[in-house]
Amino acid sequence: MNSIWLATAALFIFFLGYRFYSKFIAEKIYRLDPNFKTPAHQFEDGHDFVPTNKWIVLGHHFTSVAGAAPIVGPAIAIYWGWLPAIVWVAFGTVFAAGVHDFGTMVLSIRHEGRSIGTLADQLIGKRARILFLFIILILVLMVNAVFAWVISNLFISFPASVLSIFIQIPLALWIGYYTYKKKGNMLFPTVAVLLVMYGTAVISSYVPALQIDLVRYFGGEQNTVLFGLSTTSMAFLIWIIVLMVYVYIASVLPVWKLLQPRDFINAQQLVLGLGILYLGLLVMAPEVTAPMSNSEANDVSWFPLLFVTIACGAVSGFHGLVSSGTTSKQINKEPDARFVGYLGAVGEGALAVITILAVATFYSSSQDFRETYSSFAAAGAGGLNAFIQGAGQLATGLWIPAEVARTIIAVIVVSFAATTLDTSVRLMRYIIGELGVVYKVRPLTRLHVATSLAVLSSAALVLLPEGPKGLGSGGYVLWPLFGTSNQLLAGISLLLITIWLKRQGRPLIYTMVPMGFLLCMALWAMIKQVVFEWSGLGQSDAKLLLFFLGAIILGFAIWILVEAVSLLLKAEQKPD
Repeated sequence: MNSIWLATAALFIFFLGYRFYSKFIAEKIYRLDPNFKTPAHQFEDGHDFVPTNKWIVLGHHFTSVAGAAPIVGPAIAIYWGWLPAIVWVAFGTVFAAGVHDFGTMVLSIRHEGRSIGTLADQLIGKRARILFLFIILILVLMVNAVFAWVISNLFISFPASVLSIFIQIPLALWIGYYTYKKKGNMLFPTVAVLLVMYGTAVISSYVPALQIDLVRYFGGEQNTVLFGLSTTSMAFLIWIIVLMVYVYIASVLPVWKLLQPRDFINAQQLVLGLGILYLGLLVMAPEVTAPMSNSEANDVSWFPLLFVTIACGAVSGFHGLVSSGTTSKQINKEPDARFVGYLGAVGEGALAVITILAVATFYSSSQDFRETYSSFAAAGAGGLNAFIQGAGQLATGLWIPAEVARTIIAVIVVSFAATTLDTSVRLMRYIIGELGVVYKVRPLTRLHVATSLAVLSSAALVLLPEGPKGLGSGGYVLWPLFGTSNQLLAGISLLLITIWLKRQGRPLIYTMVPMGFLLCMALWAMIKQVVFEWSGLGQSDAKLLLFFLGAIILGFAIWILVEAVSLLLKAEQKPD
């Protein structure tokens, strides 16, 4: 089958979803009010609460949610075939992700910009709030570990991309100052930054001296350096330390200084990257060589694992944390929430679709695909690199040299992942502060104490666990739990939205259907993983870190669900 038809069908579904379904949800279900005073105005402080143009907020939100996960997940899930992957992305985006991301943003705006975790107190009860905050804390901790691992891995695999990423940071700080203090326009400076970044990427692709290749600096892959570490492990250690220092600084700065301008740059990168890939697809019109349904994928079942492997890109609980944690505090007018929340989900869906097609058209035959995707474990280990290679191949359709294309794609992916990483650390800081308030531990409410705990625990989680990738395996080891926990969080967030809608006397089916589906898939997958795979009771060896974290999340989630369902049943008997 020609890939153009698949891309056209998916994009048309996204268009219909935003044009008609999101408008219906905005007007009839969430009932947005242009005169409602948003938290950005109510609590404006120049730090976290900042009324902002909707295009800039979309830039922040889009790039915060569209990290590496909507690339990694689909690139792995195509193991079961392109058809189930692309169907789930298309319809999951329209009926689940858009409603979820949009809804958590509105819920937060209507409750003084509070995060989805703290809203569990008001909607379910104090006990649910504590449990939910701990689930979120574990999830963002895993996000930090996973994305730190992804970025470090990409820096090692594509050293020509590193200098462009470093150049972006001081230029983003300058744009923040220019826009916020001098009241300048952000568009043209960010275009100039992109030209500098991509110019650097092109030159670095051909000039080894500009490639920051730590493995080469230490003598090559076979060499051993300090503390008996291999050169690759030492490179991982250095990049993790560099990333943790960066996210510490980035997460404590006011949003206008670095977060907003950098995210606006990355939003343009995302749009440009999507444009390059979809135009490359249109010009090359490649045939899909990956199987529609992989009959040899019999080591793990696609049902329910497909729906937790593709989390970001179809629906993701982490998006609700961003919507209610940072984005809601920047919304200027309430109707902007539809533009930012639902359109952001659609943009991520478009990224997931092109990821699937880049991998599906990369291989010369179905047999070549099956050799690379020989097992689910092999898909997990090589999915990201398969996307970068496939995306680079599509970019050559626009006469971009293959080496340059791979470097530029790597720059875009790292930029997304870094945006998600420092947004996640900022969210973790908020949660630690909220727990400090709940338990009356005053030091936890302080900016630098909370941030230090977030950064140090994230570094420990990515560096300490043993795994097949050596030092820095934590993110790789945690990936299976990340997807399941992410979908479980999305289901619980939709449950909170449903309870709120019930109290407002509004229709519930539009949130209850995706909520029920996600909770069923996530609980089914997590029970299979925790009880039969990670505990050691089944045929697999015990994986204690995954078992311990998974069991905590599963237990807390079931507890919250029991209390929430009981509350809903009481509400049915005694209407508000």
